[in-house]
Amino acid sequence: MLTEIVMPQMGESVAEGTVVTWLKKVGEAVAKDEPLVAISTDKVDVEIPSPAAGILAQIVVQEGGTAPVEAVLAYIDEASHAGAVPPGRPVVEQPEGIQAAAPATRWYSPAVLELAKEHGVDLTQVKGTGAEGRVTRKDLLDFIAMRSQATAATPRVSPAPPAPPAEEQILPISPMRKAIAEHMVRSKQTAPHVTQIHEADMTAVDKYRQAHHETFLKRTGITLTFLPFVVKATVDGLRAYPLMNASYTREGIIVKQAINIGIAVSLEEGLIVPVLRDADKKSFLTLATQMTDLAARARDKRLSLEEVYQGTFTVNNFGAFGTLIGTPIIVQPQAAILGFGKVVRRPVVIDDAVAIRSMAYLCLSYDHRLIDGAYAGAFLNHVQATLERFDFSIVR
Repeated sequence: MLTEIVMPQMGESVAEGTVVTWLKKVGEAVAKDEPLVAISTDKVDVEIPSPAAGILAQIVVQEGGTAPVEAVLAYIDEASHAGAVPPGRPVVEQPEGIQAAAPATRWYSPAVLELAKEHGVDLTQVKGTGAEGRVTRKDLLDFIAMRSQATAATPRVSPAPPAPPAEEQILPISPMRKAIAEHMVRSKQTAPHVTQIHEADMTAVDKYRQAHHETFLKRTGITLTFLPFVVKATVDGLRAYPLMNASYTREGIIVKQAINIGIAVSLEEGLIVPVLRDADKKSFLTLATQMTDLAARARDKRLSLEEVYQGTFTVNNFGAFGTLIGTPIIVQPQAAILGFGKVVRRPVVIDDAVAIRSMAYLCLSYDHRLIDGAYAGAFLNHVQATLERFDFSIVR
């Protein structure tokens, strides 16, 4: 019996992956769940385990080859008949959409190649710190920074006049940007989006952060930001209003039992949404620590497959970039996404008096097929009230 090894879906906006290394050779035995192949995308680098025990019968996509999601990468012969292939899939052919690559002594991810081309870097001059000496994006950025410093320190002699600016410039669309674009269009076409906005008084949270910032950093090693407070309040809201943690299907509304919060992380190439699994079962400190860890590893492309998949609700902290109000697009097939705007100190009328308060907007976009305005408003009221009357005894 032959079992297909296919390119997995590694996040909603990932359309293809590149084979970095085959950890087994054709004819070698492989155990079930044993790491079989290392895959790289614009977002994550992961090792794919074998779904069955047997013999690696055929490799369809060689090292350095790029294949779309669900494409066949190899076959495992569970009956140990090495070399067998299923009918209709001759060895000499590759599935449509797969880019063959000539064997190379050194492999580079698509993101590294694109960045090196942009900055005119000879990658053979860059020392890699990744697995088996691979050059990571951080290695390349460090090299570019060092080169820029050295260039700045060297006197320039008779620089050539700059070339006249072009009237138009056509930039290539990266696989990540193409996948994001397709997902955004599909989300808008699938779900009728409605956005509701509430205003939250973050003064108590802001004062607590300022008072405990240094001690929290010394105790935990992480910065105390607004985001874990928002996520904790969101989790409480999802418990109280479970339809916000659901998906609309033709068969019916699927209410998710697990609360898996996706945290939008901005990368230079686009956006990735790592997932905090079972967020309702975790303490404030665990949530804050895991968010910091996921964001750091997302930027270094060190997330595992499980960490970018099966989110049930997403939080987007666009206030970190100075944005006050936004209308975020739902991550399909989720029911909603909550955007958190910048916290701003401004005058607010309270009990017929003007006071200076730390205010922020909560922007909820939701699927109007299963959520109505009253339900969304009740959810936002719950999140808002939780933030304004936050129980700081749990911050430990």
